[in-house]
Amino acid sequence: MAKEYKPRMHSAEHILNQVMVRKFDCDRCFSAHINKKKSKCDYKFERGLTDAEAAEIEQGVNEAIASNLDVTEQMISLEEADERFNLTRLPEGVTEVRVVNIGDFDACPCIGEHVKNTNEIGGFSVVSHSFDDGVLRIRYKLGEPEI
Repeated sequence: MAKEYKPRMHSAEHILNQVMVRKFDCDRCFSAHINKKKSKCDYKFERGLTDAEAAEIEQGVNEAIASNLDVTEQMISLEEADERFNLTRLPEGVTEVRVVNIGDFDACPCIGEHVKNTNEIGGFSVVSHSFDDGVLRIRYKLGEPEI
């Protein structure tokens, strides 16, 4: 089962990013470290979070996970991707872009591995959050899925 942690964590990162975009009208994280036990996402932000906001983020992620959303991928042209997404992190020379869709909740260019359905992720918990020099860091962990 050791190979399952990265797809679960990576899929949770996508959902966390969409919750942040919707709640704060901010960009997706600019840096993420996905690990087996705990992961983190860094956002360009103007302030720290309150504990109540962190709880709301946790709730939003868990609601999306509980929605049993199918996770799919599609290849689109570079031109279409450029119209829909921020491609600043895309390597040179790419002509097609792989987009990972989490139901109709999130879509993002990505090369990583993902679960097939959000019911495989498990419960999402914000472990801690901090703010330093314009960077908001959210650390999170996952419980075991109930399936």
